[in-house]
Amino acid sequence: MSTPAGELGYEQARDELVEVVRVLEQGGLDLDASLALWERGEALAARCDEHLAGARTRVENALAKAAEPTE
Repeated sequence: MSTPAGELGYEQARDELVEVVRVLEQGGLDLDASLALWERGEALAARCDEHLAGARTRVENALAKAAEPTE
C-alpha cells in the first residue's frame, strides 16, 4: 500500500507524480486503474502545492524580516 500523499515530502510527492504521469501517458490500463491512478496524481499534485505554498510563505516572511529597519 502506498503512503498517504499528505505524509510525503515534496521530493517524494513530485517523484511519484512524475511516475503517475508516465504510466498514464503510456496507456493500456483499464478504466478503474486509470481513475485510481488519476486520483493519486491529483492528491500528489495537491501535496506538492502545499509544500510550495509553505516555502513561498517562509521566503516572504524572511524577506519581510530582512527589510525591517534595524535599531
